[in-house]
Amino acid sequence: MTKKFAAALVGLACLATPAAAAAEEGKVQIKLLGTAVLPDGKITEYRTDIVPLPANTQTEANDNVIPTVAIEYFFTDNFSVETICCVTQHDVDAISGLPGAELVSDARVIPATFTAKYHLPVGGVKPYVGAGVTYFLWINDEPGAATIPLGVTDTDFSNEFGVVLQAGLDIPVGDSGFGISFDAKKYFVDTTSRWYAGDVIAIETVHKLDPWVLSAGVAYRF
Repeated sequence: MTKKFAAALVGLACLATPAAAAAEEGKVQIKLLGTAVLPDGKITEYRTDIVPLPANTQTEANDNVIPTVAIEYFFTDNFSVETICCVTQHDVDAISGLPGAELVSDARVIPATFTAKYHLPVGGVKPYVGAGVTYFLWINDEPGAATIPLGVTDTDFSNEFGVVLQAGLDIPVGDSGFGISFDAKKYFVDTTSRWYAGDVIAIETVHKLDPWVLSAGVAYRF
């Protein structure tokens, strides 16, 4: 009986070991990242233009590097959901038609993003792919220096939903929950831009934004 009892304890210990290892991974992961926001957009439609702008006018937003916090919850070892928190600021300049003219100044956006991620089981490193939705919430947009002499008094970007694709790699460092993370997202989202002269819409255009968002930093899972 003693031998059978000891064998049973050994069997339970063997079964418990993987469960304990999985528990050590934790359900929540927080990442502190440095993030490059690289807009890849252009004007796709002119709706109103009483100025008028040169026919070949095209714009470009500047790149920016910002801090980002990502919070992730693991339902299983292979499936998680993630959201990010950040604010990014961009100026918009003309690159043709009125080359070098600043059209929008200090445009700030919160790219509220939620993605579902699948983590590939390939040993120590943990690559993943994901997809989700985003909502670009503009919290500031000012007329550019080149538009003010034309009588522009206000600029407005529309808040819009979009989709996002994601891929990345988590690399655990030791067994304490810490790690290094690399992440790439491609956004697909538009916005409608309006330049006002008093209460009149002087210019209205539709812009494809579609930024690449590339991040690297540290992670802690608990």
